[in-house]
Amino acid sequence: MSSLPAASPAVRPRRVVTDRRGGRSSAPYDTFNLGDHVGDDPADVAANRARLAAELGVPGEHLVWMQQVHGTGVAVVDGPVTGALPATDAVVTRTPGLVLCVLVADCVPVLLADAAAGVVAAVHAGREGVRTGVVPAALAAMRRLGSRPADVTALLGPAVCGACYEVPRAMQAEVARVAPAAAVRTRRGTPALDLRAGVAELLGAAGVGQVVHDPRCTVEDRRLFSHRSDDVTGRQAGVVWLG
Repeated sequence: MSSLPAASPAVRPRRVVTDRRGGRSSAPYDTFNLGDHVGDDPADVAANRARLAAELGVPGEHLVWMQQVHGTGVAVVDGPVTGALPATDAVVTRTPGLVLCVLVADCVPVLLADAAAGVVAAVHAGREGVRTGVVPAALAAMRRLGSRPADVTALLGPAVCGACYEVPRAMQAEVARVAPAAAVRTRRGTPALDLRAGVAELLGAAGVGQVVHDPRCTVEDRRLFSHRSDDVTGRQAGVVWLG
């Protein structure tokens, strides 16, 4: 493993969230699907990922992907990675130009950045990840690279909203034991989860300085992929990098 570079004052965190539009994939993955594990034509996914790299102005090999398993595995990277990082739901770097990517279609893409320390992280926060602590695990990895929670800003990208995410009462209670703010009700008054509210609560408790919400619901906004709504579908990406 090579040594980690010091943060440059000219480098600043950048964050982007993609949507369905503008890619090459055919239905039901139409059109800008970035997930290579959902049954889409691999050539179409590769073309979409190449377009993402071109739009961001980075080489394709600088996109860092995860094999997301709804766990708490965190990887720290300092250079390009071949293939998806195995069994990983959060990735952290101090290396400028590495684009950290999290794939979602209802879960929360959490994009963290500490401009002072020059540290960024992309986190996949689904129900199990929130319950088992993927967000604190990512913050802990950032701290080991010199980040302070008070200097961290967070973007919580589009996800299924609480009004659309009905769950059994017992499942709601499991998540609420960790993040009480996640326990909400649907429009019909049935038990539900608002994962973004739960993640925001966890970030606030950890001392994170600023949390910004993208309010879009993946179920309600047809420009976004939603596994809950469509079952077989693609994945959008939340990406963060130092550039």
